[in-house]
Amino acid sequence: MKKQILSLALVALLGFTAQSCGDKKETKPEEELTLGNKVDTLTNDIEQVKDSAVIKAENAAAKAKEASQNAVQDVKDATKKGADKVEAAAKAAKDGTVKTAKDVNEALKK
Repeated sequence: MKKQILSLALVALLGFTAQSCGDKKETKPEEELTLGNKVDTLTNDIEQVKDSAVIKAENAAAKAKEASQNAVQDVKDATKKGADKVEAAAKAAKDGTVKTAKDVNEALKK
């Protein structure tokens, strides 16, 4: 009798195991990705990445243009300051030369 009960329990357990292995999650048709849906999804993803890359490139170009304009303005300012200093030095040298020449003339006259 024990063997029959154990055999019956074993058969029931095997049947339950086989039934639970057969259960699979059923997907709704709208959730299923067909090949066309996958292609559409990938196409949209590629377009989004492309658009993002274009925007990033445009932003980088705008920043580079602004940096170039700033660099040009800095060079202009530095050149103007340098030219002003050279002009001031030349004027000082001229004034010094004229003064020295006057001093030499006066010294020669004495």
